[in-house]
Amino acid sequence: MNRKRILIGLAALLVLIQLIRIDKTNPPVDPKIDFATAVRPPAEVLAVIKDACYDCHSHEVKYPWYSNVAPVSWWLKHHVNEALEHFNFSTLGILKPDDLKWALGSAAEEIREKEMPLKSYTLMHPEARLSDEQGALLATWLDTFVPPSTGYGETEEGKD
Repeated sequence: MNRKRILIGLAALLVLIQLIRIDKTNPPVDPKIDFATAVRPPAEVLAVIKDACYDCHSHEVKYPWYSNVAPVSWWLKHHVNEALEHFNFSTLGILKPDDLKWALGSAAEEIREKEMPLKSYTLMHPEARLSDEQGALLATWLDTFVPPSTGYGETEEGKD
């Protein structure tokens, strides 16, 4: 009898937690400061980055069906928020040249060490898996990118 009550209680809890929804609203993307427009990487590099990185590291998150199921949705939202805190392709264009160089170099290191994309992400998103060649392409390009001395991190008036 106790076992039955525990199972009923757990089932009720699982149903009730579905009422606690995550916010799946993406902030608007300003093309002027988005990586794709501001940095203008080669098409091959951009395609790999869009497939492997943008879904967590940009304001273009596409939430999968399982983002509607708590507590998985909470875990997913936490990962996206954490990813955006560390690196956001949608706002890289506001960085000063030295900061942009550092950010891209840090991303290259994460890719080279196979820390990114996360294994837990690529299990459900095989399109985000990087082949050795793709990883080398990205890491090399990110490491060797040289931002112009002006244009990044400036306001319309040309001031920091």
